[in-house]
Amino acid sequence: MREQPEQQAPPVQRLRVRYAKRGRLRFTSHRDFSRAFERAVFRARVPMAYSSGFNPHPRISYAGAAPTGSASEAEYLEIALAERAEPDQVRRDLEDALPAGLDVLAVAESPGGSLADLLTASRWRIDTAADPEALAGAVTRFLDADSVTVERMTKKGMREFDCRAAVVTLTADGGSLDLVLHHTVPAVRPDDVLTGLRQLTGLHTGDAPLLTRLEQGTLAEDGSLRDPFA
Repeated sequence: MREQPEQQAPPVQRLRVRYAKRGRLRFTSHRDFSRAFERAVFRARVPMAYSSGFNPHPRISYAGAAPTGSASEAEYLEIALAERAEPDQVRRDLEDALPAGLDVLAVAESPGGSLADLLTASRWRIDTAADPEALAGAVTRFLDADSVTVERMTKKGMREFDCRAAVVTLTADGGSLDLVLHHTVPAVRPDDVLTGLRQLTGLHTGDAPLLTRLEQGTLAEDGSLRDPFA
């Protein structure tokens, strides 16, 4: 009979990590980032806890990753440790081990519970080449609409969904948009909202608008986001 694998001890500490994707590193896919992060914790000698089984892997939980191609100042993950460590030292060690553009912003001890449950909405800045007056008018028409249906190719094929329903707030500031999106199923992305604006109003936003996630957290009644580290 095949020998049973060694059972790993349960983690003694969990840390939550906030990191950024900047510059050209915004084109890093979630799979590529997860590989880079696993290499980083190994190089940084972070005392990771590992899963049991024939192929143990470091205990890393990812939540709410931004779409490939978008920048972000508010990406989150959680790591489980086999030994206790000082969060700020882990932050410095990871920062040194990751490439520039994948930047660790904060590390804090997890109070328990699900990290994903604390990430119910995101605030985005969308920088476009649109005429400011036309952009403001398009936002007004979009917000006045009961629904705005768009299509996007997903892993399950072409999906059609209402991008208006997920928009909590949307304002224009010059050629930029400030957008708060509720995390829905299926997920509505900021580029879906741009598609909806174009389809509804004929708005020209330029060839490559820059999408940047500024915040991610729990949606409050006033439309603000509660920091998952708070």
